[in-house]
Amino acid sequence: MAISATQKSFCRIAVRAADTEQAERLAAEAYAAGATGLEECDGESEVTLILYAPAAAAQAVYDALAEAAPATRIEAPAEVIETDWSERWKLGLTATIISPRLRIRPSFVSAALAPGQAEIEIDPGQAFGTGGHPSTHLALEWIDALAPTLKPDSRMLDVGTGTGILALAAGKLAPAQLFACDTDPLASAAARDNARRNGLGERLWLFTGGLDAIGDVSFDLVVANLLRTEMLPLFDAIPARVRAGGHAVFSGLLESECASVAEPLRSAGLRECGVRSRADANADLWSALLMTR
Repeated sequence: MAISATQKSFCRIAVRAADTEQAERLAAEAYAAGATGLEECDGESEVTLILYAPAAAAQAVYDALAEAAPATRIEAPAEVIETDWSERWKLGLTATIISPRLRIRPSFVSAALAPGQAEIEIDPGQAFGTGGHPSTHLALEWIDALAPTLKPDSRMLDVGTGTGILALAAGKLAPAQLFACDTDPLASAAARDNARRNGLGERLWLFTGGLDAIGDVSFDLVVANLLRTEMLPLFDAIPARVRAGGHAVFSGLLESECASVAEPLRSAGLRECGVRSRADANADLWSALLMTR
């Protein structure tokens, strides 16, 4: 079997020990003979060890086990491939279609754009927001729906920007002025890099800090994709930033949390005008509220 430059030849050896004491002894013998890793599975009447060793040492490991426990069942070495996990994690990732007008694509995925479709190129990293989580997807859907209302003199604010994906989506879909803030310097750095990559570096005003870092500015659209506990301190500050006739999107909420979030926002002068929901892989239902002043 040919082994590529990013793969190494290893062998897997399974041995079934009578009990934990014997399993520990056999593991010690295997490591002394050249094994480099193991998995342990406890059964009702025995313990199974799956040992891994470089192919060159596999026979020595097998012989050491056979000598230490001649009456124990030991499987012959079988070659396995150690995958290059720095590349393996990319498999299965595809472009995320938000709407006919917008998609999100990792840089290592190739896919043709639909006619008239804009895209954001963004890779998974330390900051949150690549379009895969329902809360981000829902916020992007609202931005897509509201983009026609955003004019060159409109201002859009992304609170807790993470990768910058929401501000960048607004920039791709509308000529609005873009603002974003995040208290995490790593997120700010990621958002700044993503803005440059997507040709929006000159249009995005990015601040490291809370809303007070932006100054006394009102916005036509404010989007916050935050957990409810992160939103709680902002229930007065965000509505105060929404100009008359403007909109605010609150995503990152479980459906069961919407009512408890909408009430204080109404008290702060906003009114609810829509909600979108989307389930995750665990069937938990996430929602994004659209409110206006």
